[in-house]
Amino acid sequence: MFKLKSKYSPSKDQKNAIKEIVENLENWEKFQTLWWVTWSWKTFTMANIIEKIKKPTLIIAHNKTLAAQLAQEFKEFFPENAVHYFVSYYDYYQPEAYVSKTDTYIEKEATINEEIDRLRHAATQDLLTRKDVIIVASVSCIYGIWDISLYTEQVFDIEVWKNYIIEDLLKKLVAIQYRRSGTDFKPWMFQVMWDILEIFPASSETCITIEFWWDEVSRITNRNYFTWEIYEYLQKIDIFPAKHTVTTKARILEILPEIKKELDSRLKNFEKSWDVLKYERLKTKVEYDLEMMQEVWYVNWIENYSRYLDWRKSWESPATLMDYFGKDYLTFVDESHMTFSQIWGMYAWDKSRKENLVENGFRLASALDNRPLKFEEFENKTNQIVAVSATPNTYEITKSCKDPHKFFDFDPLKGKIWKSSKDCKIIPQFFRPTGLLDPEIVLEPMDFMIDSIMNNIRKIVEKNERMLITTVTKRSSEELSDYLLDNWVKCKYLHSEIDTIERLEILKELREWVIDVIVWVNLLREGLDLPEVSKIAILDADKQGFLRSTSALIQIIWRAARNENWKIYMYVSKYSSNIENETKEIINNQYLWKLNFLDKWKYITTEWLTVSQAMLKAINLTYYRRNLQAEYNKKNWITPKTIFSSIKDMWMTSSKKKRDYSLLDKKSIEKEISKLELEMDIASANTDFEKAAELRDMILDLKKWKKKTVL
Repeated sequence: MFKLKSKYSPSKDQKNAIKEIVENLENWEKFQTLWWVTWSWKTFTMANIIEKIKKPTLIIAHNKTLAAQLAQEFKEFFPENAVHYFVSYYDYYQPEAYVSKTDTYIEKEATINEEIDRLRHAATQDLLTRKDVIIVASVSCIYGIWDISLYTEQVFDIEVWKNYIIEDLLKKLVAIQYRRSGTDFKPWMFQVMWDILEIFPASSETCITIEFWWDEVSRITNRNYFTWEIYEYLQKIDIFPAKHTVTTKARILEILPEIKKELDSRLKNFEKSWDVLKYERLKTKVEYDLEMMQEVWYVNWIENYSRYLDWRKSWESPATLMDYFGKDYLTFVDESHMTFSQIWGMYAWDKSRKENLVENGFRLASALDNRPLKFEEFENKTNQIVAVSATPNTYEITKSCKDPHKFFDFDPLKGKIWKSSKDCKIIPQFFRPTGLLDPEIVLEPMDFMIDSIMNNIRKIVEKNERMLITTVTKRSSEELSDYLLDNWVKCKYLHSEIDTIERLEILKELREWVIDVIVWVNLLREGLDLPEVSKIAILDADKQGFLRSTSALIQIIWRAARNENWKIYMYVSKYSSNIENETKEIINNQYLWKLNFLDKWKYITTEWLTVSQAMLKAINLTYYRRNLQAEYNKKNWITPKTIFSSIKDMWMTSSKKKRDYSLLDKKSIEKEISKLELEMDIASANTDFEKAAELRDMILDLKKWKKKTVL
């Protein structure tokens, strides 16, 4: 089913991890954890496991950026298989809410990203039609998308040499939410030109052209909707719904009385309490929705009535992406220390918001059933889970071990290497094939932080390297970035208000030497490949809290794990009192800088600096693994060296048809260039500059090929 393609082969450490995890999966172990270090090629380990297990696979990441990178990597590992990207399709999303304190109702607003919507449809479509599927998803995969039976019963096929009445096909297309094209022809649209019917599937970048001879289908082709270039001839096609929230008129008519019954019951409660405002508010909103559904079979935010459309009971879980996988599939939870906590919190947040709407007469109680999965439901829907983390959390440890204390009591300073057992399925992958050591850590006072940072920036620019600076607040990241820009440093800042696509572009600019420094807040901790980065500055490293917890610090430290010259600078506050004793002391839950464990690594300072407990654990683990890797390198004659991976767009798009210019003669190339230039001019006129840039690159490639053919 799965065919892994790579020029690399697993290292000894990877082979052991792959073998153990595969054996556990074959023995139907429900839960296990891969405990890895950065740049030990855990994605390659996961790919090898998928190839050996031969099951459809769901990979869950905790944010869109990480999911996009993973999807790109797995697409390169499995070019002949179906690898898809499934995340929330909202570019902007303001959920419906009510603020009781100010009596403010906030209506739901959303801007849908059509490209991501297309990728979601491509994912569910392939899950229903083939088995060699890998879906890389964010935690949005636990949100209800629609009952699978409702979705599949709307699918219909069209076959060559069979008779169809075009009007009937158009009615079917309208019923599954396709719209007739006006001036713009794009996914989930169709158009008719004499005896030709064109359909742009919701999951595709190309359109389907169906040619008729009277009522008989004479030819079906898959082609470029703009240039008419034919990619393939088809014997039969399946037309899937344009939206996941598709339903039938019969189903709508069946559920209307049920919704009306709930409305009447709720209105009686408001009537008894003499709450006229809530009574009229709910009556107006729901009656409008009922009228719209009766007339056009659809209403905006129809998902609030999903319980009725799915014929679910109030306690039953909604259908999600996981239902499209079937019963036997494999789940990887990447960066599980972050992802599991997100999955855990989704339901509670959604419930509290909607309960407020229901209590104040904005929604029926059935709207509560349009929700993400509860954590217990998520556990029940998953078949076998492999958690993947460099810093496993309590949940992964307790699920993987019969006796969790065996892992909790593990002391890295004793020099022993962790090994899994029958009772503890935490499989280590500690050694980097590249031989790169964990970084040196330097502690410096916050008082001279700016001077130190500017000095380090000068050094990395001289060596053509890059630097990351992490702050605790958005404001401090922006102010520091402004200061650096005023001092002629090429830098940009990143925080949660920067949208997904812009984040990816900024990361690409860092790798392409457009900028030298990124100032960021909690966005670049997990999963990103930045081999050009040799220095990381952690401001306020001694602060207590989530952003400076042990796992957060370890993840930050390892963002520079790709470079042989990497070094971490932790900026902390000074301890002002005069302390003569240079042994371990705890003051206000913080350790002083001069500690015995640091003397072991020859760290000496004349300043008294504070070290939090989180820092202490992170530094301990870092030097423990640094020592292990050094011994491994010595035994295997490995010299650490930076490996620069190729720079690519960290955005998941489906594989586009590659044009084979070798089959074109000079005249055909000139014709193709003219077509593309026209297409580029139109894209520029429509201010679609990204598409215009892509077309420009294609034209340049063709012109280069034209020169070769002339020579």
